[in-house]
Amino acid sequence: MKRRQLLATAALGLSMAFGGAALAQDKTKACFVYVGPIGDGGWTFQHHQGALDVQKTFGDKVEIAWQENVPEGADAERVLTQMALGGCDIIFTTSFGYMDATNAVAKKFPNVKFEHATGFKREAPNVSTYNARFYEGRAVQGHIAGKMTKSNKIGYIGSFPIPEVVMGINSYYLHAKKVNPDVELSVVWAFTWFDPAKEADAAKALIDQGVDVIASHTDSTAPLAEAAKTGGKVIGFGQASDMADYKPSPRVSSIIDNWGPYYVKRVGALLDGTYAQADAWEGIAGGEVLIGEITDAIPADVKAEAEALRDSIGAGTYHPFTGPINKQDGSPWLAEGATAPDGDLLGMNFYVEGISGEIPK
Repeated sequence: MKRRQLLATAALGLSMAFGGAALAQDKTKACFVYVGPIGDGGWTFQHHQGALDVQKTFGDKVEIAWQENVPEGADAERVLTQMALGGCDIIFTTSFGYMDATNAVAKKFPNVKFEHATGFKREAPNVSTYNARFYEGRAVQGHIAGKMTKSNKIGYIGSFPIPEVVMGINSYYLHAKKVNPDVELSVVWAFTWFDPAKEADAAKALIDQGVDVIASHTDSTAPLAEAAKTGGKVIGFGQASDMADYKPSPRVSSIIDNWGPYYVKRVGALLDGTYAQADAWEGIAGGEVLIGEITDAIPADVKAEAEALRDSIGAGTYHPFTGPINKQDGSPWLAEGATAPDGDLLGMNFYVEGISGEIPK
């Protein structure tokens, strides 16, 4: 991707990449902070596609800027401060670990709008939060996994043990179990969002355990690359973006995070004066979670079932967390027919019944 680099202040030693030609300073400036490289093929790549959608939609009314590979923690606070000082009008911070830094810097720059992805803290009136219901896509993947496994062993690569990831694991397992009572789930924690070597090692560990269907909650294509080495014995899913290079197998479907509509909406509200603090959590129905093509590597009947599940979730006639569901220790969580409140999901810190192992602290 062609872009030119502008150096930030020497004191910070940071670089910021600006897309397109230099624009006048009075243009609205939308800035994005990324935890990985925009070439990761997954999470950051997809957020950047959303940023490019903003540029395409508003043209010379908006300038976009971004910083890649920003570690979560103190480094994020320095980058956000530099962006605010550099004239950014709205800053999107696109990883859970930026939450505290986002709120801390927002308090110092009340005239700048801050938008934090996947977080829940809004400690200042200029902080909004947004998320996607990834667990809806995990339900579809779980159905496919339960139907397609030959070993009855399916796997999941976790990034960090935060509610977003835990609810994905639970949804994946529950829907595999519904169609295959004999299915067993193995979880390997990579403790990274983007590290192809660690992600590959996690996939290898699952494959060595006899797992033949792998879902991942990390950002690179490394798990699919490992699955591809098995000669068709192991299948998996695109994560965050379509990862179409691995079609028709091992990538048999994908969860695509479609951030563009949200970014366009929020920048548009800033331009027309209707911007207000918000907490957004959309899924299949809102178009922020897309199910990538289910390839012909999946039998037609399984594909039809998975698409019907997708459509029922999108129509609101089915919720992936519908009781009866017990917690891992056997204690009741959801009664027959009850659906999970959003608060339970956003704070989820337990496995459902049937998953072995413990969630790391």
